[in-house]
Amino acid sequence: MDFLRSRPTRTPRRRLAMTGVVASVLALGLGLAGCTKGTGSASATASPSASASASAAPEPAPVTNLDGVSVEGKYGESPTVKFSPFTVADTQSKVISQGSGPEVTSSMTVTVHYQGLNGRTGQVFDASYANGKPTSFQLSGVVPGFAKGLVGKKQGSRVLLAIPGKDGYDSSGGIAQAGIQVGDTLVFVVDIIGVPLSGPEGDKVTQPSGQPTVSGAVNDPKISIPSGAAPTDLVVQPLIKGKGDKVTASSTVTVNYRGWLWDGAKQVSDTYSAKTVNGQQVPAAPESGALTDLIKGWQTALKDQPVGSRILIVVPPSQAYPDGAPDQGIPAGATLVYVVDILQVS
Repeated sequence: MDFLRSRPTRTPRRRLAMTGVVASVLALGLGLAGCTKGTGSASATASPSASASASAAPEPAPVTNLDGVSVEGKYGESPTVKFSPFTVADTQSKVISQGSGPEVTSSMTVTVHYQGLNGRTGQVFDASYANGKPTSFQLSGVVPGFAKGLVGKKQGSRVLLAIPGKDGYDSSGGIAQAGIQVGDTLVFVVDIIGVPLSGPEGDKVTQPSGQPTVSGAVNDPKISIPSGAAPTDLVVQPLIKGKGDKVTASSTVTVNYRGWLWDGAKQVSDTYSAKTVNGQQVPAAPESGALTDLIKGWQTALKDQPVGSRILIVVPPSQAYPDGAPDQGIPAGATLVYVVDILQVS
């Protein structure tokens, strides 16, 4: 279940190089699929009598620290969490074990293991550990309290969060199927597994002549496209060879990228710069997607490339958008040129 997602999505998302022109990053199935509930968890819909009892019972005064919450277990393994019913007035966080990796920022896509419990009932309503693999998502697309609690924490840390209803699901009236009522405090234990790189890192690669050339600052790449006809075959040219984990066919990748039309070098896609979409400001931020959901040219180009790499990709129309993608300004039959920085893989 997708319990961490903000409801509704608060900002429009840019489009990754998707096979379908209407698919957005938040529709890629990157959400929290592990809807594992603990034994004795709340029923899908609370009974009227239970709701009445809950509203009639005096609520505990909000606590100002998380010392009353016990968390046992090792980082990366499903925790045992114990506490008496409690609430918080504002989102609180506590580092259970400190990692040494890079810090989480608000625009990141993070990879985590997590367990979510209801502060009123103590019941687990969602967890990723049962799936045996962590999950990745962009912090700008989850409930505000989850992002507030993780920003500034380091990769490799186990973090305890307590999130009041105002930073959780009060605005959407709770989540009945998870037993979450308006006003409930959400309790999360989060293991921060992966934090993306801020940019490409690795060894520069000598580029052969005749290809588009890339210049400009690391986070503001410019393209110069040679004269002549576009290549008819896919071109994959590493510009920086990273040293991290390699992309596999089943990977979810986090990337920064910029794309242009071969003809005229018109820019058609970008994650390095903030932009306005439907009247709303969208901050510059990397995007994440399952490799299998991307255009064929990207699937071929990114597979087996290591994290930290910057890749130049020239994609013929047959492996991109043969019929065009009008919402992106891509005409039918267009050859596309991309610069892609691989920042994380999961």
